[in-house]
Amino acid sequence: MRYRSVIFDLDGTLLDTLDDLGAAVNYALQKRGMPLHTREEYATMVGGGVRKLVERAIEAGGVVDECLSDFMGYYTTHIDVFTHPYPGIVELLTELQDHGISLAIASNKFQEGADYLANKMFPGIRFTAVLGERPGAPLKPDPAIVGEVLRLSGIPREQTVFVGDSPTDMATARNGDVDPIAVTWGYGAPVAEMVADSVADLRALL
Repeated sequence: MRYRSVIFDLDGTLLDTLDDLGAAVNYALQKRGMPLHTREEYATMVGGGVRKLVERAIEAGGVVDECLSDFMGYYTTHIDVFTHPYPGIVELLTELQDHGISLAIASNKFQEGADYLANKMFPGIRFTAVLGERPGAPLKPDPAIVGEVLRLSGIPREQTVFVGDSPTDMATARNGDVDPIAVTWGYGAPVAEMVADSVADLRALL
């Protein structure tokens, strides 16, 4: 293997979470008579954490905190209705783990949600770290999350790669001075020297 440690983004990279996220925001919007959004529209709004998602979805003048509270109430009880791993991802993670590769998740999803989905969707994978949005921890693209994974894995940054589906992920990798790999099956339009259009492509790059 080219790398000894792989850091993955979660939403849009390992898991397709968009339908559950969209349903939760639409629930909060519908309660206030605001216009709802489509899956395609939500694909342009995700990536900055749940507060930023709600801010982008509500009408100008909407009450963010109230909508966010309704979103969280709905989403935490419907987090895995439609969410699923992308085809081939479970097999790839298993193969990497079998080769002794350190695996980690670095996400802007709230920590409890990231933990729940990692455990539910990948029960056979022993992640070195599952890091999400936490009090006092800056969100991506701040490189602090990369530094935390490096500390926990004990693997040098030159042997670590960051895999994600958004420009934010690519910026996080560059800010953290690790190689980025952009995957094209998610929600963003990332730009990187190494690009994977399929899980097979990603396996070859790793």
